[in-house]
Amino acid sequence: MDTTQRTDQQRSADRRRRELLEAADRVVLRDGPQASMNAIAAEAGITKPILYRHFGDKGGLYAALAMRHTDALLDSLRAALDAPADRRERVEATLDTYLAAIEARPQVYRFLMHPAEGGQPGDAGFDVGKHSAPLLRRMGEELAQVIEERLDLGPGGQQLARVWGHGIVGMMHAAGDWWLGERPCSRAELVRSLADLLWGRLAAAGDRVGGPGF
Repeated sequence: MDTTQRTDQQRSADRRRRELLEAADRVVLRDGPQASMNAIAAEAGITKPILYRHFGDKGGLYAALAMRHTDALLDSLRAALDAPADRRERVEATLDTYLAAIEARPQVYRFLMHPAEGGQPGDAGFDVGKHSAPLLRRMGEELAQVIEERLDLGPGGQQLARVWGHGIVGMMHAAGDWWLGERPCSRAELVRSLADLLWGRLAAAGDRVGGPGF
């Protein structure tokens, strides 16, 4: 098999995988954590064994969807952090971007963060911690890198940036999860309250010399 043929086959496989993920997205938007492999296969117009061939099981499909949505969310968060505004405005914009994302697609959020709620037959062992914790860790590491690149945190700055990155992501996740379920206040009120909590050390830290600024 020559290189051109292999490349064409890979493009075809990648395109088919995207189509299947788009079908899965439609089912998740409709059914949330109750989305089943049977329903996704039907939406894609294929049999369940073909779906298994591409993703292995629901865990494999979940991981692919999680990567797709996490990539999109991280792109939006980076855009908020790079916006031409003062630091407080960027902090609030970043918090609001996360909350707006989970508010706009609550079924997708529940599928990603509370997959065990689905309780579909054959999904035994699909526990929330195993699959959702890596998403939060990835976001924490990404934010830690941004903080380290932009703020002068002094000696031990790398470790402190990781503490802050994971702490901020944990706060956003826990507060957002509670807010999405109970809606005790407006999104704007929650953003302001969380920004107030973060603001002390973030306001005091100077920009890293030669960095892009925060």
